[in-house]
Amino acid sequence: MTDSIRRELVATARSLHEAGLSPGSSGNISVRVGEEIIVSPTGARFGSLDATTLSVVDLDGAQVSGPPATKESLFHAAVYRARPTDAAVIHLHSPFASALSCLAGLDMENALPAYTPYFIMRVGQLAVVPYFMPGDASLADAIGRRAVRHRALLLANHGQLVSAPTLAAAAAAAEEIEETARLHFILGDRATSALSMNQVAELRRKYP
Repeated sequence: MTDSIRRELVATARSLHEAGLSPGSSGNISVRVGEEIIVSPTGARFGSLDATTLSVVDLDGAQVSGPPATKESLFHAAVYRARPTDAAVIHLHSPFASALSCLAGLDMENALPAYTPYFIMRVGQLAVVPYFMPGDASLADAIGRRAVRHRALLLANHGQLVSAPTLAAAAAAAEEIEETARLHFILGDRATSALSMNQVAELRRKYP
């Protein structure tokens, strides 16, 4: 069972890399298995992960086995503690979401308008976490607090973070965040027609 989960993590990471959503050795990905977290090692590229050499940490982010885990395993652990029904976390420095994270005046509860129904269906809301230095324990604390109510987060001047019950759902949400951020920049200052509050509410009832 664990072997198949490891293979799925590697395949998901490779797919995100091939889509251009994980440049260089940026980003990290994990799955929760019981009281442990299988996570990408520090400095690893999404396109070259190996199922046999992934890191394992506990729910406090402390190393259990394997190569040294990403320093950001602390905030993966914080998300799992805040969202015990979620079993996958993906953090990306994808280009458009990262650019969005650098904009001033973002709505801290929802950084992107609902341009399409798919954003509501796959993401819901994209809450903003204030800037902290990568790997800072304060960042993990801030993410944990926001994750109680939000499955998708935009880390200021950093990138995006999503969690979900499955790797497939987390990847779909991460891809949708990037696509909606891309639309946001394409539209620019043009007058837009985002979904109405009633349309959003209808979608949220159907896709909670």
